[in-house]
Amino acid sequence: MSRTIQVTFDAHDPETLSRFWAAAMGYVNPPPPGREVEPGQDVFDVWHDFLREVGVPESEWNSASAAQDPDGDGPRLFFQRVPEGKTAKNRVHLDLRAAPGLEGEERMAALEAESERLVVLGATRVERHEPAPPMTGGHLVMSDPEGNEFCLD
Repeated sequence: MSRTIQVTFDAHDPETLSRFWAAAMGYVNPPPPGREVEPGQDVFDVWHDFLREVGVPESEWNSASAAQDPDGDGPRLFFQRVPEGKTAKNRVHLDLRAAPGLEGEERMAALEAESERLVVLGATRVERHEPAPPMTGGHLVMSDPEGNEFCLD
């Protein structure tokens, strides 16, 4: 029997990372239990109101956050606050499939365009790896707002 997975990120600022990854992947940040988010309303404002109402101290409001696939296909992403910062290269990273089926310069142009979009959201571009057929189509290495590496491929 297969299992579903949740990808968990240790973070200094779970809300910021959650917003970034939701936007990067086309995910949504879910509302609190039993709450709706009105069009144009920020889901985190709804969360803050909820947490205030249930008595959670404001210092704990940014202790965790999540992002999930609105279609229910991809894994849930969970962000948990930890006291220590990132100190080394990731041993596991995400590959965002930004140019499926594309090859050569068309592929690299699509990756470059996605890189530009993600930089506006807070990512940092790290390096470009040129296509080297037949083994690799080329990819871009990026990092999220807290320095976690990921690839656009």
